[in-house]
Amino acid sequence: MSNNNNLTMPNILVTGGTGYIGSHTVTALLEKGYNVTIIDNLINSNIKILFFIQDITKKKPIFYKIDLCDKNALEQVFKTQHFDAIIHFAALKSSPESIEKPNLYYYNNLTSLMNLVELSLKYKVKNFIFSSSCAVYGTPSYLPVDENHPFNEALSPYSRTKQFGEKILQDTVNHNFKVISLRYFNPVGAHPSAKLGDIPKSAANLMHFILEVALGKAPYLNIYGNDYDTPDGTPVRDYIYIMDVVDAHIIALERLLSNNNEKNYEYYNIGIGRGVSVLEMLHAFEKYTGIKIPYRFVDRRPGDIAYIYASTELIEKKLKWKAQYGLKEMILTSWNWAKKLNSIIYELENKN
Repeated sequence: MSNNNNLTMPNILVTGGTGYIGSHTVTALLEKGYNVTIIDNLINSNIKILFFIQDITKKKPIFYKIDLCDKNALEQVFKTQHFDAIIHFAALKSSPESIEKPNLYYYNNLTSLMNLVELSLKYKVKNFIFSSSCAVYGTPSYLPVDENHPFNEALSPYSRTKQFGEKILQDTVNHNFKVISLRYFNPVGAHPSAKLGDIPKSAANLMHFILEVALGKAPYLNIYGNDYDTPDGTPVRDYIYIMDVVDAHIIALERLLSNNNEKNYEYYNIGIGRGVSVLEMLHAFEKYTGIKIPYRFVDRRPGDIAYIYASTELIEKKLKWKAQYGLKEMILTSWNWAKKLNSIIYELENKN
């Protein structure tokens, strides 16, 4: 197991690097030879993710358990290490929870970002990638949603923190501080090795709930609403394979590091470019795994919309990025990871 100390490669700080998208991105960065430092408070992730990353890459990222809202603790890291770029994933991300606890979301998501920006400027970190969301668009005025779409009324405090986050960064950029915001649609799936995947705590998504039923941990899938103005009455989303999302981050990072950005602030959609309904995803899961998923319809959730999917023309043109995978990879990698994680949890629970 080698330490992460390639002196010729850039040093990348990844906040939230033990989270879902963060951990997969850290793995790809290490495989490409980058030096990686992770900062994570482990509120919504698990320290075991570090061992999964090491198992895949045979490299050990530097890790600090720090809350980004603690500026003094954060500054100690900046004092001891120079970073060539920051990829900022760390944030609370559950829309329903944010409706219940708006102050927590505003404080956590915006204070952490402002601390990072202030220290980036102070310690001359020139390159910054922000983990944004399609939630910045609110209820779409037209489809597919492109980057010229306005920020409509946010549907939750979480969504508003992403809108505010982009505005903060847009107001802060200068010739020495360049930012790319990546607006994800719905990342799904796990590492193809089945050695790394999502371990959701508060912000579980559709695939997580399907997997719970497939593993026998829930009797049926709750589908929140069947009366939307969509072909089958269930909400339609743009799902994208996690490793495609990772590739977009690597390409965006290399664009900044090589000074190929055309503007100091750029923003791009990351999606597959078409919509898939809840029922379509459920039936695709049944098709690719052979497992029947019982379901029932329940009331809509606050903050849910009928339709959203991306236009990806801008990122295809400017960054030469395009999603390479489809539902099959999303579903099978999710299922392989869930089975492995389930067996690990079972072993731990039955050790004694």
